[in-house]
Amino acid sequence: MIFTRRTILRMGAAAGATALLPLRSFAAQTMTLGSATLDTLSDGNLVLPMGFVTDHPGAAEVMARYGLTGPQVEPPCNVTLYRDGTNTVLFDVGAGPDFMPTAGKLHEALDALGVSADEITHVVFTHAHPDHLWGVLDEFDEPIFANAQHMMGKAEWDFWIDPETQNTIDEGRKTFAAGALRRMSLLEDRIVTFGDGEEILPGVGARASHGHTPGHMAFEVRQGNSACMVVGDAIGNNHLAFAEPLWASGSDQDAEMGAQTRLGLLNQLADAQMPMIGYHLPEGGIGRVERDGAAFRFVAEV
Repeated sequence: MIFTRRTILRMGAAAGATALLPLRSFAAQTMTLGSATLDTLSDGNLVLPMGFVTDHPGAAEVMARYGLTGPQVEPPCNVTLYRDGTNTVLFDVGAGPDFMPTAGKLHEALDALGVSADEITHVVFTHAHPDHLWGVLDEFDEPIFANAQHMMGKAEWDFWIDPETQNTIDEGRKTFAAGALRRMSLLEDRIVTFGDGEEILPGVGARASHGHTPGHMAFEVRQGNSACMVVGDAIGNNHLAFAEPLWASGSDQDAEMGAQTRLGLLNQLADAQMPMIGYHLPEGGIGRVERDGAAFRFVAEV
């Protein structure tokens, strides 16, 4: 399915009434990690055509098991806030006002938690898609998190900052490329890039999870013997991604690489029984991976 901004806006408009309703809970979920805390904050939700998840002929049967039989899906958006007493870190910044009317609610969530934008010391991006990056600037194109060091994987940065990407990327993602380039160009003097395996902050290690985008990163957050994996969109939903991880996802730029990354993460998380946070997973996104025969299932920690 070709996924254009026009498609996004049309689907989002169908949920316009929902966008006017107050969110049930801004700070969706909290977990402790040693002496640190991880909060997931709701940026609202997306409204996407069902075909965006996958065009596999068996998808409808799997989705029906989860009660998803309509023409669209409405995945939540979970921004992660990490506080260890020294650093106050946001993993991604949500969609801002320019992407979809049902998203862009991060600042209400921060207000509800009593955290101001000025308190954020670091902004760490999993990748540069609109619902993760476009909330980084205010209406005057100034960084909202003015005191924060902004950080992105080098491969991801290099791909989206290249003006030629707008000419080479597929038609459905050209708006994504243009939006990323504009915002990233305005952030260039405050960005630090990093590579796979680097400890980007004390207790925060970068893990290559490419496929969804060319330089997508996950992050292992560790305090003593406790750890949690912030997976971004490398595991993009709680149904097909777990039940059939090797099926191609319409949201992955490199579908084959994305599938292999997804399967590798699921195996790792299931074997280690390490908690995870997924950007588009339900109940705030915090949970665990369990094996379900040859497949997996997501168990939310609520």
